[in-house]
This record gives sequence, C-alpha cells and structure tokens, in this order.
Amino acid sequence: MAYSRCFKWLFGCGQKWLLPFLLFHLSYMVDGHIRYSVPEEMRKGSLIGNVAQDLGLDLKRLRSGRARIVNEGENRYTELQTDKGTLVVNERIDREQLCGDVTPCSFSFEVILENPVELHQVTVEITDINDHSPTFKRNSILLEISESASSGARFSLARAEDPDVGVNGLKEYILTQNEHFVLKQNANADGKKYPEMMLQTPLDREKHPNLSLKLIAVDGGTPQKSGTVNIDITILDNNDNAPVFSQLVYKATVMENSPIDTYVTTVNASDADHGLNSIVTYYFSDQNSGVDIFSIDENTGVIAVRGPIDYEKDKKFEFRIEAKDHGGLTDSSRLVIEVTDVNDNAPIISVMSFSSPVSEDSPVGTTIGIINIKDLDSGDNGHVSCRQERGAPFKITSNLRSYYTLVTDSVLDRETVSDFNITVIATDAGSPHLSSRKTFHLKVSDVNDNAPVFTQRAYNAFVTENNSPGVSVVRVTAEDPDENQNARVSYMLENINFSGSTLSEYVSINAESGVIHAVRSFDYEQIKQLTFTVKAQDGGSPPLSTNVTVKVTIQDQNDNPPQVLYPVQTGGSLVAEIVPRSADVSYLVTKVVAVDVDSGQNAWLSYKLQKATDRALFEVGLQNGEIRTIRQVTDKDAVKQRLTVIVEDNGQPSRSATVIVNVAVADSFPEVLSEFTDFTHDKEYNDNMTFYLVLALAVVSFLFITCLVVIISVKIYRWRQARFYHSNLPVIPYYPPRYSDTLGTGTLQHVYNYDTCRTTDSRKSDFKVIGPGTQNILIMDPSSGTMQRIQSEKSILDEPDSPLEVRCR
Repeated sequence: MAYSRCFKWLFGCGQKWLLPFLLFHLSYMVDGHIRYSVPEEMRKGSLIGNVAQDLGLDLKRLRSGRARIVNEGENRYTELQTDKGTLVVNERIDREQLCGDVTPCSFSFEVILENPVELHQVTVEITDINDHSPTFKRNSILLEISESASSGARFSLARAEDPDVGVNGLKEYILTQNEHFVLKQNANADGKKYPEMMLQTPLDREKHPNLSLKLIAVDGGTPQKSGTVNIDITILDNNDNAPVFSQLVYKATVMENSPIDTYVTTVNASDADHGLNSIVTYYFSDQNSGVDIFSIDENTGVIAVRGPIDYEKDKKFEFRIEAKDHGGLTDSSRLVIEVTDVNDNAPIISVMSFSSPVSEDSPVGTTIGIINIKDLDSGDNGHVSCRQERGAPFKITSNLRSYYTLVTDSVLDRETVSDFNITVIATDAGSPHLSSRKTFHLKVSDVNDNAPVFTQRAYNAFVTENNSPGVSVVRVTAEDPDENQNARVSYMLENINFSGSTLSEYVSINAESGVIHAVRSFDYEQIKQLTFTVKAQDGGSPPLSTNVTVKVTIQDQNDNPPQVLYPVQTGGSLVAEIVPRSADVSYLVTKVVAVDVDSGQNAWLSYKLQKATDRALFEVGLQNGEIRTIRQVTDKDAVKQRLTVIVEDNGQPSRSATVIVNVAVADSFPEVLSEFTDFTHDKEYNDNMTFYLVLALAVVSFLFITCLVVIISVKIYRWRQARFYHSNLPVIPYYPPRYSDTLGTGTLQHVYNYDTCRTTDSRKSDFKVIGPGTQNILIMDPSSGTMQRIQSEKSILDEPDSPLEVRCR
C-alpha cells in the first residue's frame, strides 16, 4: 500500500542498512486507524506514508477540512503535508531516546478534520537499527576472591548496556580463556542478560595472586558491535562462606510523590563465617536510571526514597542487589518496586478550534468549538467527565475519545444577549477530585431580524392655519434593536394624492431625524386634516420597514369676517321691508342671515342694532338676527326707517360685518310709493310720473321676453338652473332659500318666506312686501299708472326652475 517507495529506498541504502529495514512493517487502516513502521535515524523530509491514500481521502477534503496533527504529548517528529497528503519526518528520530528499552517503540497521534469533524488515529512504529555498541558502566571490574573458594562458586560481573533492542541488542558475553573460570550467562525476568563467572578449578594464591581477564559484550547486529571491560581479580586468603539473601526476589510498593527518606523495604543477607568475614554490605549492582531515585543503606539493607517519583514516567522499578562480605564473597537478589498512582494531575483542556463570533441566526446544533481533554493519571484518576457551567444556551457532546464538541443548544438572539462567557469544566474521578476549567468568550454577530418599531402606535399633531412654510409639525421616532447598519433607520413618506395634489406639496420629512415639516401654509377653510403614512426602514439587507399613521389637524384662526347672506346689499338699489301700521308688538319685520366660514367659537355670531331711525321701535335678536317691533306702530312713525345691524363673531379678536335694513311703515301701496324715492336719495324728484311708468312698461316687456328665451334655452340643454339669478344689470334680485333655525345660529325659520319685486326704475320703485306663508307680488296697472299688490298662495321660490314673472296691466 504505502510501502513500494519505501522498499526501493531500503534496497538503495546499501548492505549496511538492509537488514534493519527488512523489518519495516506494512501499514494498515482499520476504522480510521492507520499504522506505519519506519526505521530510526531517518533524515528530515523522509516519507513515512501517504495519509490521504491510506485513509481514502482526496486532497480537497484535506484542505477544506483543515487537516492537521493533534499532538499526543509532544509530537515533533512528523509533519503532515496537506498539499500532497503525505506524512514525512520532521525531526531525526532516536528510538533509544524516545522509548529506551521499551519494545515495540511507537508513538501515536490523531489527524483531525473539520466540517464535519473526523478523527483518524495514526501510529508510527520506530524500528531499531544497530547504531550503538554494548558498553559497561565501569572501565574495570575489581574482584577479591578467596583462595578457598570452592569449585562452582559464582561471581557476578558488571552488566553491559546496549540501547538497541531485538537482534541489535546485547546478544552474549565472552570471557577470555583461562584455566580457572568459565562464563555463565543468565537473564532477568525482563529478558536482560547478565554475566557470572563460575570457578571451575580451585585458586592458588601462591601461584597466581592476581588474575587479569577481559569480558567482551557482543550484540547481534550486522556488523556486530562489542564492548570490553577488564576484570582484575585479587586472590584472598580463605573466606569460604558467601552471604546468602533471605529471598530470591524482594517486592515493594511506593506511592508516587512520596517525600524524601520514605521507607520502602529492607533486604537481608546472612554469612555463615565469623568475624570480619561475616560482615555483609549491600549495594545496587545495576547502575541504571532508577538508582538515583532510591537509596540503600549498605549496613542495614534499608531501601528508602531518594528522589522524586512520578507514576506517569515510571510505573515500576527493578534492581539487582548485591550482598558482599569482607572476604569478597557475594550473593545477589532481585528487588521489584511498583509505584502506586496518586491523583496529582488535573485534566488538561486543549482547544482544537473555536469560532467567534457566531451569527445569531445559526441553527440549533451549530458547532462552536472542539476541545481535547486528557488526564495523565490512570484508572479512576484518569477518567474525566466534562460539563459546562449553567446559564449559557450551549451543550457539550462527545463522539470521539477525549474529544468534545461545544454546540448551540437553543436559538441565539443578539438583541437579548450579545456575548457569552462559556466555562467548560473537566473533572476526574480521583479522590479527591481534580478539575480544570477554561472560559471561552463568544460574541454573537447581528443579522437584520428586527424591523424598526415606532415609539407610538399613531401620531397626532396640530398646526394652526396660516402657518409659516417649513415649520416643524411633529417628529416621529422609530427604534431598531439591531446594531450598526441594521439599526440605521431612515424615514420616508408614503406618497398619496390629497385633494388632487401629491402629499409632498403639503408636508416633507427629514429622512434622518424623522421631523415632519409643513411645505406650505395651511388654510383651515380649504383643508382641515391631513392623514398619511410614514415608513421607517432600516439599513439591513434586505431592509425591514414599519409604517405608522400620522394625523395632522389644522386648527382654525379667526381670519374670516362674517358674511351677510340676507338682506343683499347692492350698490344701485335698495330692498325695503314693509311693516303695516297695524303690526303688533314683536312683529317679525325680517331676519338678517349671516354665516362665518371659520369654525368653533370663531363662527359663533351675534347680532346688534348699531343705529336706527327710531331705536324705540325695533330690536334685533342677539342670536338669531330677527328684527322685530318692540312696541305698537303708530301713525306718527315715519314711513322710512333705516336700521344698521352689526354682525360679530366670537373670535379673538372678533371680526364683524355691517348690513343696512330699510323698512317702510305703511298700510297702503300709494303711501309707500309716495315715499319710494326717499329710500335711495335725499333729493326729491318731481319728474313726470307718467314718463316713468311708460319706461317701466317697456323695460318689463323686455325682461319678460328675455326670460322666455332663457327658459327655453335651459329646457333644451338641460342646464342646471341656479337658485339665485345672476345678471350684469345694476339691480340684482335676490331670493334666499328657506332656512331652518333649530339651534339659533342666525338662519331664517321655515315659516317665513321673503319675496322681492322691483319696478323698472330701481331708484324709485324698490319695495318689500311681506306675508307669512304667501307670495307678495307688485303689478303695475297701465290704465291708472299705479302699482298694485296681490297675494299668491304659491311662492315662486318653491319653483326653482321658474323665472320671475312680472305682469303689467
């Protein structure tokens, strides 16, 4: 699979490296776990394997998943090249430094990919090459052997150390040939060999007081390597009993982190000799890494703690202990010390990835971060549980060993909470529990999910008419709980047509401040209220908006004086109201009708009699404008009566209008006619009455013909006939409609009808004939040259389509 290139490299390395590399194992991948085997001492950049091919991943997936190596402890030896999908050597690997004498030697790590999260375990086994020679701790071995030593006596020798393992490790010892000793090779329970010399023939001090031998240690590599140590033997005189240990193997346990001088155990050896030859001393025979952690009392055999003990580094220690008497005889025993784990390592929290900020519209279950939690202790002390402090809408899930995923547990809302402090707590199961915590600061980014909200449901504003253009009417305000551009609110008018004009001709709005201004001056009599819609829109994408209704009420000012509808004031003629001399008290002479286009109290009208020919004869109703007699009319009262009535509104300041009412006090028409010209001119006319009657007849005839033509034209074209007849003549007859006065607002009551008829000479013949419920008509008699009054039960005002008829006899 990943090894065709490796075998080519092996055979290209020469004969020297051929044998170690033949031990190169094929990799395999089972359930996301691949294994490689490489020799130690490979150069930096050397290929270990094709991870992408062995995991069945393409290079795009490696890059998009941000594939990387998760360090297991301190992995500095390998590098993942994501562009090629290969695993290469990052640093020279020394198997002996990495694993010591542990075999097989390997280290593991994980390759993690994101989106989605994948975890693949990779194990790299480091095979040994014969790069070390066996070495002895000392340059020479000094032995003192009594000449009385019997055949078969054994003498321990220093053991050689070879960091290589397997066939490259220590193979055998060779002792130079001599006549007294032969070499015996033994092995400990861990497989390590140690040499012993056995006396084959007795010694003779007198012949050979000293012996010099060489001990050669040879490994099994190709080519072989060896180490040598000199054995200098001094022959002593007659100590024929060697010390003997009470046990072949001593076992003890010690807690990690035990303080200095903590007692471990005691070894004991006895010697059958007497005197100095029976005194035994103890020492460690193996000068390995463990002797600096423990000490042995050479006199008592008490073993105690000498240095720091770390279970995570060394779980067991094994020594050979020597007992030696003064005669040089020795015995050896094995000491095994097991270390008991203590919960002295809190869990370690490592952040693999963390995403901040996260969008507030992220769905539930969105991955925020990936963390790795490990505990260097073992058993329950290394069993870790992970949880999150309450108060944040997140949860922790775990689908992979020692890897945890932090995901959202509910919908996020930036407007409610804009950031979170997420605290992850990892606790082991030791006693007492140890825990670690790590806090993540997560910010929530905004999305435009809130439309602007007006501070009021509707806005009502008031502006007085005749305002200045540009005046501020009202300010609308909308708030958006989003932030930045999503919360930037602008205002605009929903354009509508109002009274035939666009809304923009009346009001405008400031897009930033929301202040609504009047574009022009308002006239209450033309427009009383503006109702329109203002839209508030945020700056999001897409933008969100909200509408509100604004109602602007125009307030009235007293800017219009009252207008008199009746009696009509003309420049060239006068209208006279006739009061018979038999009229009783409170006789209704006429009614002044006026209106005011203002509203409210500005349109409340009151009527006052300002001037009168005889103030004791007439009065004016304050509220209704009715002119009535206040006493009985007598013969002494003048025929011609002139009243000046002033009409005032109730505004501040008030406005008024004045109307002149002419009243003729007479019982007969000739009496009125004799005074007729006095209503219009102070100068008496003494012209011939016949001339005027003839002239009047001609004018009336002309008017009659004209009226017939007008009536025919109206009937043909069906034009709308106005109630009031308009003419370019100086004299304009006026026919007021029937007004209903139910609230005293200054209109006529319906029971009174007022009709006016004039002669051809308006200067001399303006009369007013009054009759309740009837129509008074003046008719000229050509035979007598006089005017006559007749009554008609049918009013010409009841026929709006009928023209005024003037008959001459």
